Amino acid sequence: MARVRQVSGGGKAVEVEPERLAGWFDRFAARNGGAASTAVTPTRVVVTAGDGTTATVDVPFPPLDADYRVGEGLAVAALVEHVCAPRRIGLLLVRLGAHSVGIAEGPDVVVSRTDRHLVHGRSAAGGWSQQRFARRRDGQARQALRAAADDAADVLAPAASELDGVVLGGDRGALDELRGDPRLQPVFTLASSRVLDVAEPRRAVLEEAARRARAVEVVLR
Repeated sequence: MARVRQVSGGGKAVEVEPERLAGWFDRFAARNGGAASTAVTPTRVVVTAGDGTTATVDVPFPPLDADYRVGEGLAVAALVEHVCAPRRIGLLLVRLGAHSVGIAEGPDVVVSRTDRHLVHGRSAAGGWSQQRFARRRDGQARQALRAAADDAADVLAPAASELDGVVLGGDRGALDELRGDPRLQPVFTLASSRVLDVAEPRRAVLEEAARRARAVEVVLR
């Protein structure tokens, strides 16, 4: 089943596997009065249906090898070819206390490293006990983030020149902390703006993220 999420400004985003994208657009047109036009740029494709509904794709791993044009009907062949191309993708998934990093070729993870670190939840106690608990928790969180940064630096940074892109997942705050590590600058330079919502990182979650990293997000409005 396709993943669907609500997007800011109204509408919804649907994740579509590359191999299903052509059929998805055919069904989109059939449901919405046909395809009136397709606007194509190197970074975005917008299909407008006969009833005014739009389906927008921010091209993953840009640029799309196509000049700007607007034409009648459905014209997504170049986009489909682009997203189905084989790619080597870096993956960086981080949540407080757990992380998983890897490299995927197509849907398959070929290199990975996953680790967990104890980070206590917040305490309801007050006074000095709460302050000591908070300091301990902060220390645990810093240690967990250092471990995530070290593994990303070991696995992803040396391979950055061979990657077509990097897909992030997990907690945005934790990922923002890692952005400040100079060792990871080549990794975040390749990262897309999309952040996958994932469960606590582990190998199975990393494998699912590899499949989702190839998926195309179509925004419907």
